Amino acid sequence: MPSAAAQATNSTRETLQVGLVRTMPHFSMDVYADGLLSGFRTQRPDWQIVELLPRSIDRRSRSVSVRAKKAYERFWRFPRHVQHQSADIFHIVDHSDAHNVQWLKKKKKPVVVTCHDLINYFYPQNLQGSVRLPVVSDNLWRSAVEAMQQADAIVAVSSNTAADITRLLKIESDRIFVVPNAVDSVFSPAPDAVSAAIRADLNIPSDALFCLNVGSNHPRKNVSAILQALSILKQKNIPVQFLKVNGVFSNEQNAFIADHNLSDSIQQLEDIAASTLVYLYSSADILVAPSFHEGFGLTLLEAMACGTPVMTSNVSAMPEVIGDAGLLIDPDDSQSIADSLQRFYEDVSQQEQLRTKGLARAKLFSWEKTAEEIAKIYHQILEKY
Repeated sequence: MPSAAAQATNSTRETLQVGLVRTMPHFSMDVYADGLLSGFRTQRPDWQIVELLPRSIDRRSRSVSVRAKKAYERFWRFPRHVQHQSADIFHIVDHSDAHNVQWLKKKKKPVVVTCHDLINYFYPQNLQGSVRLPVVSDNLWRSAVEAMQQADAIVAVSSNTAADITRLLKIESDRIFVVPNAVDSVFSPAPDAVSAAIRADLNIPSDALFCLNVGSNHPRKNVSAILQALSILKQKNIPVQFLKVNGVFSNEQNAFIADHNLSDSIQQLEDIAASTLVYLYSSADILVAPSFHEGFGLTLLEAMACGTPVMTSNVSAMPEVIGDAGLLIDPDDSQSIADSLQRFYEDVSQQEQLRTKGLARAKLFSWEKTAEEIAKIYHQILEKY
């Protein structure tokens, strides 16, 4: 039978105080932190979640002085503030802010870090900014990420990311826990009338294959492969329309669009709110996401939750997300992408089958499940303290 002291400790840990260390406003990290909070409110309503936020400084500013203030806030003032807070356990939601681990460990506090990806190791150009000092920015990011080595546990959002952590940072696998991301309940199928209205507003014919891509236009996103596939389909007289949401085309891509007379088949939208994005997902026939590398691939999950079939790459973390509920393609083979899209367009039964499978697959990923798994990790760590 546990001692009175042990029982008191267990009782205290049932009503944990968690210090959630957030990052400066950042869309994807805010989605994760907000989702985790909503999950904890449902699964652990007695817990006290203390949100720790740095001062907001414009990430996109070209000013050297503003960027200096941002560095001071991120690497000095805010970590000192976090270090002096009280909580049973701290959870850093962004691996790029893992330098906070070092400050917390000076006070011997238990710390968990969520690692979403280590893509910058593979694509260092992602670190480029409007005013970039290559050596400084690279070294700051790497030193921050490498501080995960001192964390009590790392939450990896996919098995692929977990493998990258072990391989690149030499962190023991028994300290890495795979807990997938989840999808917000706002993402659900829109009424058919709304979807039809969206298509009409975008001037997309009812018989056209409406392809959607959501996210940035980093080279790893492989948007050029979509444009090449689009050109192949146009040559076959297949009515196809492509909407790029967020992420401006590069000069090279714009030249390709002009050279192949694709302008009348392509549209772009920027800074789209989640509430609008739901309708765009629902109105599209298919999400096309042939990325070379993803830490998870949240847009795949969002699309499936809206009843939109997904085509994505057969590499990196994407197969983990879609399972058998989507189309997997070789991201290096534009002809194969075009062929798969043509078969999809011509096969109504496949379209309906993928919609049904996607909806069922998306239901497996909830913030309640994510929060529950992370709560177990907290308890496992605290048993050692």
